[in-house]
Amino acid sequence: MPITQSAIKAHRQSLKKNAENNIVKKRLKATVKEFVGYLSTDIEKAKELIPRLYKAIDKTAKRGILKKNSAGRKKSRLMAKLNQAVAGK
Repeated sequence: MPITQSAIKAHRQSLKKNAENNIVKKRLKATVKEFVGYLSTDIEKAKELIPRLYKAIDKTAKRGILKKNSAGRKKSRLMAKLNQAVAGK
């Protein structure tokens, strides 16, 4: 347990930031899951979801939740899945 006042405050802040980061990560995961679900059923819906998906990924990278390269890799892999689904159709 933290002993000094500054350590107590730092711990409190870290818990709050962690909770906020988890909310953003869950929102991103839900958007990705929705996108991947549409790839198998409705490709047009998946294409409409791309701007929202990119926005969610970019926001997580901007906030430092995802690293910049991880965000780019995620976007690239999701677009590859989309292109594969379009080609396979």
